[in-house]
Amino acid sequence: MAQGGDRREPSHDTTGLATSPAVLALTAASACPVVLLPDAIVPVAAPARRVTQVTLGIDACHPAERPIDFAFDAARVRGVRLHAVHAWELPSCAAGLPFGIPEEDRATWEDHEVQLLADALRPWRVKYLRVPVLEDVVRLDPAHALLHHAEGAALLVVGRGSGGDAGFVQALLREARCPVAIVPEA
Repeated sequence: MAQGGDRREPSHDTTGLATSPAVLALTAASACPVVLLPDAIVPVAAPARRVTQVTLGIDACHPAERPIDFAFDAARVRGVRLHAVHAWELPSCAAGLPFGIPEEDRATWEDHEVQLLADALRPWRVKYLRVPVLEDVVRLDPAHALLHHAEGAALLVVGRGSGGDAGFVQALLREARCPVAIVPEA
């Protein structure tokens, strides 16, 4: 008890802890996966939400084996589906088109991205036959795509190089509503 008989509850204010420089440095240097609770998760007793998936952020153009394997195994252990999300952008040549992007060109580029994702996941679909997989190819920046598609996720898994910089990880840790696993890619 504090002086004067006034009782004080211990402080549980962790605002910004997940995105602190020390935590981000630990995440960047770790040789093993690091699972963090994002700032948006409030550490109080709340009704349990129904988890339906493990969400994987994957760059289908340069798939990293360790994050993919980690996500499949996490989905297997939890008995939920794996939701693989590949975000993509239009090729740079699209910016130079004088009258916008013809629908046929956009569809061809998107079909290519869908095929890349299917090819990247094929070995893990064979290895983890009992894990149902939902493949999503979306034309958004990676952070927005993952945050949008991680609703109902038990875990969000990304490779350490995903999104290209620490700003990507910070965005996820500020906004995600589930734990985020950052897995080294090599």
